[in-house]
Amino acid sequence: MSYDTIAAISTAVGEGGIAIIRVSGPQAIEGTARIFRSRQELGSAATHTVLYGHIVNPRTNEQVEEVLVTVMRGPRSFTAEDVVEINAHGGVIAIKKVLDLVLEQEEIRLAEPGEFTKRAFLNGRIDLMQAEAVIDLIRSKSERAFSVARKQAEGTLSRRIKSLRQTVIELLAHIEVNIDYPEHDVAEMTGSYISTQCGIALEEIQRLLKTANEGKILREGIMTAIVGRPNVGKSSLLNVLAQENKAIVTDIPGTTRDVIEEFITLNGIPLRLLDTAGIRETSDVVERIGVERSRSALEEANLILFVLNYNEPLHEDDRKLMEAFQGRQVIVIINKTDLPKQLDMVEIEQKFSSDSIVRMSVLEEEGMEGLERAISAMFFQGQLDANDLTYVSNVRHISLLKKAQQSLLDAVEASEAGIPIDVMQIDVRSAWEYLGEIIGDSVGDSLIDQIFSQFCLGK
Repeated sequence: MSYDTIAAISTAVGEGGIAIIRVSGPQAIEGTARIFRSRQELGSAATHTVLYGHIVNPRTNEQVEEVLVTVMRGPRSFTAEDVVEINAHGGVIAIKKVLDLVLEQEEIRLAEPGEFTKRAFLNGRIDLMQAEAVIDLIRSKSERAFSVARKQAEGTLSRRIKSLRQTVIELLAHIEVNIDYPEHDVAEMTGSYISTQCGIALEEIQRLLKTANEGKILREGIMTAIVGRPNVGKSSLLNVLAQENKAIVTDIPGTTRDVIEEFITLNGIPLRLLDTAGIRETSDVVERIGVERSRSALEEANLILFVLNYNEPLHEDDRKLMEAFQGRQVIVIINKTDLPKQLDMVEIEQKFSSDSIVRMSVLEEEGMEGLERAISAMFFQGQLDANDLTYVSNVRHISLLKKAQQSLLDAVEASEAGIPIDVMQIDVRSAWEYLGEIIGDSVGDSLIDQIFSQFCLGK
């Protein structure tokens, strides 16, 4: 438990219907009571009740704001401490005046970013994996990503990690008993037994890691570059996907001079779309800068939407781009299929599989379903599992699972090589500690501070 009291505005800055100030800590109720006037004393209010009243300046007795105050006594609160939430009008000045009065009270200070969630973790209400899921809930950009984050915040994935960790600690306990108390009547540790128990844990880790790629995509989105020569319909495609005119569209080649970014959800799949300047050789200084930025975006992209014009024959610049795409995740969009055919499809079909070629008329908004199917097949084996939401999506969790996996594999290899069990103990313990880092049972203060610094103020 913490022994100081923190406060912050927990709603977005700006005008709105209401704004909320959250106060948490041992002085939350007493400190707020000094500036709150109501028919009922705040200090005597039962937990989880709402009181109507006014915030007043105790020095002048001036009424500052009409408010509703919610009281939640620990440990039945988000932070497991006494919590008060002050609901005031949503104007910038009104909420600032209330916060200033709160912070004038003894032992109440302004919260650091993420400190409320950090206290929930430190006070044992949630584990570290659940705390990190709170960030994902806030940042979710698709319904699917939100559902995955909500399940993680509820502890679905944490329970699987804890069960996995229990399997490893039981094995570790058996090994250590055999090492420390060989005179006791315990089952002798054999290499085959260790390999079997490690194998059980490894199977579960493998099941979790199978979801890692999909989970990371759902959390962060697929970095998608729309690439092609000028005037093939790249900006039109961006506008159709975004359902608004984000990019200027004209018949003049080279209209787009920079990289335009937009986040969209296509059939439940989040895409970070990058509309790039048309890639071609040019003497125009400004356009050349745009082309260079396009090439940089191309290097960073996880998916390339390569747009070609159905109404034009292949250009040498198209062929250069096709060569540059070797080994990359590419979907070829044959655009302007509403116009007469001029494009040699044979050459394209020799370079790309039929599953990765989509015919579209962006102008007529035809072919969108084909694009959705192609992306889904490329990144999700054709579909997203509608039932299993236990995706591993956090890069830190994925990295630690892989380290735990490698430690257990090292233990299996050691057992097969006949190495003494006290050496295997080191690998098994490492796996247990890596799994503990995921849920926060064995993690350093600096990492905790780094994780919670990513939160917004007031969360």
